[in-house]
Amino acid sequence: MHRRRLRAAGVLMAAGGWLAGCQSYEPHPLDPVAHRQAWLARSAADADVADFADRLERDDAASTIFDLTDGLDRPEAELVALVYNPELRLTRLRAGIAGVTAEHAGRWTDPESGVDVLRITESVSDPWVISSGLTLTIPISGRLEVERERADTAHAVALLRVAEAEWRIRRDVRRAWAGWSHAALRVTETERLVDSMTPLVESTTRLAAAGEMPRPEAALFAIEQSRRRQQLLRDRGEAAATQQELRMLLGLSPQAPLRMNPSLAATNDTSATKRPGDLDSPTLRRVRAEYDLAEHTLHREIRKQYPDLTIGPQYESDEGQSRVGFLGAIPLPILNANTQGIAEARAERALARASVETAWEQLVGARAVAMARLAAIEEEHDTLVTVVAPMVDGQVADALRLLEFGEGGGLVLLESMVRAHETKMQLLAVRRDRTLAATTLAYLAGPPARSSDHPTATHEPEDQE
Repeated sequence: MHRRRLRAAGVLMAAGGWLAGCQSYEPHPLDPVAHRQAWLARSAADADVADFADRLERDDAASTIFDLTDGLDRPEAELVALVYNPELRLTRLRAGIAGVTAEHAGRWTDPESGVDVLRITESVSDPWVISSGLTLTIPISGRLEVERERADTAHAVALLRVAEAEWRIRRDVRRAWAGWSHAALRVTETERLVDSMTPLVESTTRLAAAGEMPRPEAALFAIEQSRRRQQLLRDRGEAAATQQELRMLLGLSPQAPLRMNPSLAATNDTSATKRPGDLDSPTLRRVRAEYDLAEHTLHREIRKQYPDLTIGPQYESDEGQSRVGFLGAIPLPILNANTQGIAEARAERALARASVETAWEQLVGARAVAMARLAAIEEEHDTLVTVVAPMVDGQVADALRLLEFGEGGGLVLLESMVRAHETKMQLLAVRRDRTLAATTLAYLAGPPARSSDHPTATHEPEDQE
């Protein structure tokens, strides 16, 4: 009896030791007030952005030099978005989950301890029958090694999703920057037109009052100026809205201090010099890695049909007699053999293969569309710059010269000024479209290779419990 109590105490001590090695739970409640304060205090000039730019500069000498003393340019805005964009934050955290899964994948199953206690109902000297055992599953099938390989591949896929999201966010920033720059430059040109019409409205009003110009003709100048002022209000509203869209992409609050420099300069493109077989966008890299993941998934499901061995020691006490033995068990794959899992994994692999092939087909097709669109826009831009704009400028100059000599009417000058303004607006729109087309072409080509070819993920604070 004394030995039995010692054994029971030993079992309890072992169980207590196992429980002591388990992790404990601590709640980590949300703090919306602190988050709101941190978000409102965030700016493009934060040290996190500068440190990130320094790391990129060390990895790639051709990277953007981050300097906000002259305002925020488009390449600098891309760096801010890579640090603070909310979508990127979530994508990186999801990659962190895949990393944790890979770190702990392929571990052995915890051993199982069992105790059976029976009491003999008849009158015997020792009515208790106690049986205990400890079982351990030995992975002789090789499944755990395959699970580790699959988890590492899944982590690689998650990191490629981060790289894909980073490149997509940079494209979105370039598009939004082009939209905001177009609206901001429209405001500048419309303000210039409205200001230039003020002395003309005053002079034509005086001429009409003196009877030297018909009043309906003089009124056209004031009407046109009022129309342009109304258009100016709309352009300012569009510029304000597109700027807020940019702030959302950058992860900055609407009140964050930010001075941006509008620009419609086209993005340097490397896709036109690449052959279709050389295209290697982040999306292609990701779907290729997903195919590798599907291969590992099928390999794992194949391994699951092979049994693992369960063994362990066994102790039994029956009517005061102790027995020590051995437990062993192995499944027989004759009814199930993981048929469903294997069939599903084969179908997923076929889908992954089709995803790679169709992604490349769509990339080549989208590249051809973008190149055709860019070529048409370039031709339109050249025509505006070399043909239309000089003709309109010449018409304005001739109208002013004739008006000085008293040989031309005010309507000719007004029409010339309106045509010149509309030509400038058209040129701004064409430059915006050219920037958007070039951005699409550069996006399809993928980011330029860096000396450190990995996602530019920033680190999130760990959630310690």
